[in-house]
Amino acid sequence: MSEDTKTAVAAAAGKYLTFALAAEEYGLPVLKVREIIKMMDVTGVPQVPAHIKGVINLRGRVIPVIDLRLKFALPLSEYTEHTCIIVVEVEIGGRRVMLGTIVDRVSEVLSIAADEIEPTPDFGEHLSTDYMRGIAKIRGTVKILLDLDRVLATDTVFAQAA
Repeated sequence: MSEDTKTAVAAAAGKYLTFALAAEEYGLPVLKVREIIKMMDVTGVPQVPAHIKGVINLRGRVIPVIDLRLKFALPLSEYTEHTCIIVVEVEIGGRRVMLGTIVDRVSEVLSIAADEIEPTPDFGEHLSTDYMRGIAKIRGTVKILLDLDRVLATDTVFAQAA
């Protein structure tokens, strides 16, 4: 493992909020999470990509909402009583933005040590994995650690607004 890779893995260690999308588990750094709310009505916005579900009014603040299932091209699923919105603060275009991310269910908060994190595998030159901080191996399971800033950086809607 190169020194750069070791540094990146060490930087990825910390506390993560884990959640499920389809059959996979993901993690977000808890420092990005502002709150978790139950699923609520989302007001659609015309002429935005399908994964941008619209906006919500959260205590007087209008917040865009994305469906991570759609963003990651996963199969659609009905929302259930476990479906929730994780309100996060991300940096896009040098500006901090609050937005909601719809997930199937929230799992737990985990402290993930550097020795539990593997570097993101190389899938070849035509597949970018910049949005992944690494892969955590915890209690026999694998969790994909996300860098939400990079996940959303490809959304021109947010980049143009920034």
